[in-house]
Amino acid sequence: MSWGCKKVDFMQKCIFSFPLFADSLSPPVNVTITAVKANSAVVTWDIPEGDPVIGFAITQQKKDVRMLRFIQEVNTTTRSCALWDLEEETDYIVHVQSISMSGTSPVSEPLRFRTPKEAETQASKSKDEVTMEEVGQTTQLRAGELIIIVVVLIMWAGVIALFCRQYDIIKDNEPNNNKDKAKNSSECSTPEHPTGGLLRSKV
Repeated sequence: MSWGCKKVDFMQKCIFSFPLFADSLSPPVNVTITAVKANSAVVTWDIPEGDPVIGFAITQQKKDVRMLRFIQEVNTTTRSCALWDLEEETDYIVHVQSISMSGTSPVSEPLRFRTPKEAETQASKSKDEVTMEEVGQTTQLRAGELIIIVVVLIMWAGVIALFCRQYDIIKDNEPNNNKDKAKNSSECSTPEHPTGGLLRSKV
């Protein structure tokens, strides 16, 4: 099988040559749309087990508009495709086909969806996402508080240890100071003048 593609006004229109459909290939199933935003969405699907699929083809079009966008994925095992450059508050129709070496499958059941407003997309942040964000911020705050507490405790322990060491040094030096004082006092006194006064007058 061969095909040719050409871009027309940012859309792709593809013309397939014979054979168009492979008799042994079934269309994709469980086609769904997820992550719908104002300008993008994601289409996902499954394939029947045993189909010799080598790729997929997705067609996207606005409702009531003939222009199509054709997206082709070959040599891949992916089961999803991003749809981009969508317009907000617009209805779209999506089809998915499987591609094999002998041709393509019939198209899947048409899937319709509508894009929201840009403002609605920003405001539709789920509570779960907000909660996870808050949990992450709370965890970071708690970790920071614990680090600060540990640092403060270490600093206080260092100050207390330094104070105890200085106190022990001062305490050990006190007896020596007393002895020195007593020695100096005894050296200053003489037999003639027990009080150490050399100029004391007799009464």
